[in-house]
Amino acid sequence: MEKRTGIVTFQGNPLTLAGTEIKVGDKAPNFTAANNGLAPVSLEDNAGKVRILSIMPSIDTPVCANQTRTFNKEVTDLGDVVVLTLSVDLPFALGRFCAAEGIDKAITLSDYHSLDFGLKYGFVLDELRLLSRGVVVVDKKGVVQYVEYVKEVTDEPNFSAALDAVKKLI
Repeated sequence: MEKRTGIVTFQGNPLTLAGTEIKVGDKAPNFTAANNGLAPVSLEDNAGKVRILSIMPSIDTPVCANQTRTFNKEVTDLGDVVVLTLSVDLPFALGRFCAAEGIDKAITLSDYHSLDFGLKYGFVLDELRLLSRGVVVVDKKGVVQYVEYVKEVTDEPNFSAALDAVKKLI
């Protein structure tokens, strides 16, 4: 398994990312994660649509909660775009958050079971067994068009850059 150190930090301390680094131009690997009802969902379930993969450590932090709210709001006017929000939070916690916050556009998915997404996209924080923060945009043909591994895990992603990438695809 590929491991990369120094790509991201948590409160200034370097962490190791495990898994295969994803890059613009790559064919987006299919993955399976659990939805809020524990049912498996794959990237291919939304084939033919532009997909925003919004990756975060835990919904129970202010930055992650804001990331989820922001993409949920922004996707409303973008048409045929799907937001898949991924973390290793249990599906029950993700469901509770969505219900309390009125999250109705973003699909929250849990990678808790096997880290299938995290390892295929290189977002696993090896020391913490959480996902790092980032964004991946996949076009309608399944090709990665934008990638951000947020340098400092406690910072927000570059929403404008990610959304600009999406708008070029719709």
